[in-house]
Amino acid sequence: MVKSDEVKTLNLLVTGGLGFIGSNFIRYMLDKYPDSRIINLDKKTYAGNPDNLKDIENNTHYSFVRGDICDKNVVNKLMQKVDYVVHFAAESHVDRSIEDASLFVKTNVLGTSTLLDSALRHNTKKFIHISTDEVYGSRMEGSFKETDILTPSSPYSSSKAGSDLLAQSYYITHKLPVIITRCTNNFGPYQYPEKLIPLFITNILENKKVPVYGTGKNVRDWIYVLDHCKAIDFILRNGRIGEIYNIGGGTEKTNLEITKRILELLGKDESMVDYVKDRPGHDLRYSLDCSRLKSLGWTTEHDFDSALEYTVKWYIENRWWWKKLKH
Repeated sequence: MVKSDEVKTLNLLVTGGLGFIGSNFIRYMLDKYPDSRIINLDKKTYAGNPDNLKDIENNTHYSFVRGDICDKNVVNKLMQKVDYVVHFAAESHVDRSIEDASLFVKTNVLGTSTLLDSALRHNTKKFIHISTDEVYGSRMEGSFKETDILTPSSPYSSSKAGSDLLAQSYYITHKLPVIITRCTNNFGPYQYPEKLIPLFITNILENKKVPVYGTGKNVRDWIYVLDHCKAIDFILRNGRIGEIYNIGGGTEKTNLEITKRILELLGKDESMVDYVKDRPGHDLRYSLDCSRLKSLGWTTEHDFDSALEYTVKWYIENRWWWKKLKH
């Protein structure tokens, strides 16, 4: 457990900090703990956008290093300077993994292995491995617990499951202080517009139709990104070493329900929906039992409807950010 006074001056390595969740987390932590120091290691791929942290790039407590988590030299050099690691860096787009799984295996499995080796060598105080609910696979009823078997369906979720097992093995074998988190679908500002909610918002703003897979009946649990950031911070300070924690927003919606709500917020009707062929291995429903984390005192702060309204407004007001990404 991280002591309350220690977290205020945290020396923290964040991997993948130019991405959607990572950039929101860095901003959240610097706002809450302005005396902490954060190094952001990011390869700066298509989803790693410097504009995500443009507002803090001159903060003296923040530094950016462009590098690959598979590069042992870069990782070892940075690991010497920090006490804690929060590992977001991952290839995460399911459709891309179906087209070519090799990059997902390299980044998500081998990259995680490189980080774990370095963390062990440099006596890292805590290693938070950020995973996904997709490692559990799909279920029609009930919710997955952290102890349930992993049955991933896509090359993406399989690569994440592999990285989870690696991280867990470093705790069991080496006693590396690892904690694994598995979160449901995130949404909010700075999300790359290949993902469902920002894709649909930006398509509608450009008067383009929105592509809904199959019948749109696939169910996901949604969490506002800042609630996820708050959960990671909470786990960093209060989580038990060697544990896995599910993180969910408690708001299950079908993709069609999400689509209709976005259309409503933007004053459009269902003529904007384009039903397309379902993707291979498309999980029908994800649902997490988050009682383990809630028993420690964590709760969400943002209700879904208000957060979605704010997210739509953000994309309306920040066309400069997403237009160049789409075009």
